[in-house]
Amino acid sequence: MRDDDLLVPSASPGDEAEVPEPEPEPHVEPEPDVEPAPDVETWPDAPTARWWTALDDGRLQCDLCPRRCRLHPGQRGFCFVRARDGDRMVLTTYGRSSGFAIDPVEKKPLAHFYPGTAVLSFGTAGCNLNCRFCQNWDISKSREWDRLAAIASPDGIARAAESAGCDSVAFTYNDPVIFAEYAIDTAMACHERGLHAIAVTAGYIAPVARAEFFAPMDAANIDLKGFTEDFYWKVTGSHLRDVLDTIVWVHEHTDTWVELTTLLIPGHNDAPDEIERMSRWILAEIGPDVPLHFSAFHPDFKMLDVPPTPASTLRTARATALDVGLHFVYTGNVHDPSGETTSCSTCGHVLIERDWYEILAYTVTADGRCPECGTVVPGRFGTAVGHWGRRSLPVRIA
Repeated sequence: MRDDDLLVPSASPGDEAEVPEPEPEPHVEPEPDVEPAPDVETWPDAPTARWWTALDDGRLQCDLCPRRCRLHPGQRGFCFVRARDGDRMVLTTYGRSSGFAIDPVEKKPLAHFYPGTAVLSFGTAGCNLNCRFCQNWDISKSREWDRLAAIASPDGIARAAESAGCDSVAFTYNDPVIFAEYAIDTAMACHERGLHAIAVTAGYIAPVARAEFFAPMDAANIDLKGFTEDFYWKVTGSHLRDVLDTIVWVHEHTDTWVELTTLLIPGHNDAPDEIERMSRWILAEIGPDVPLHFSAFHPDFKMLDVPPTPASTLRTARATALDVGLHFVYTGNVHDPSGETTSCSTCGHVLIERDWYEILAYTVTADGRCPECGTVVPGRFGTAVGHWGRRSLPVRIA
């Protein structure tokens, strides 16, 4: 197969931080809905998964994420894609994708990771969270046979990205934690071709799996969806503490470049005091240089009755985080050039001027410094800015 056969256009698709203490759960978390089907499913062609334990009662426990689903033969986990096949746990979506697109890296969003470059993005199906506001719900809540049309090996994806001139491959749309084996193998195939690997994740992963998952990831955008346990449990079906632990662990124990994103939902996680407490936690635990993105919510899935996020809410949140002491705070999903611009944290010189993901001006030096004062700009920067622009190009792997 020639390289130029791999990708073809497709049809359109200061102060001490206040850390939240775990709050009592509103009710007891039920067992995931994994009752045995009348006819036991089998997946003889699916690869054996990692991170599972055989229990004394005969069930198999998935150890990948904090849910720790316990499965009888033929059952699937909460994520729907990790399942029990006989006496083993399998990943049913390995090598199968819900679609591919070439995007600007800023759309992930990553503002300090090889700006302007092109990224081959893809996801699979399923999710280990239950976000009522999910804006990719048609993928994350799908049963894999509804969505998975593209068949692609890790090396095939890496070759396709290389032939298309992409700098990176991003695991996104649904959470790569649930297809970790596929993501890890693809990341390693990317490295063999000099490409980067990016994880766009909610960070809901168990400690036993963190090291192996994040080791091959060159960058990660981790969703910090809110800053109260009540919000996490009622709106996402997960727990805040697990996500905070993941963020701190990745920062302290890996070389992965990390940026954070919070989707601000009116009346749910956008209170000024919550934004301030979250910003102070980030400053105390991660430091001032981690980029933080505040993104606008648009009504979707089970939150169609909630209005879109006003641009003023994003600007206020950004101002609050900057006042707390964070150096790089951005706004997203709205047209706000000032909120997309990167400025030097020391002298204020404009380093990267953006408009809807497009790079308008770029003055970071070849060695990653401010040209005016010489301050090192935190992040990963190449010798030149990329020029992919703002477009997103759906593609298929042939």
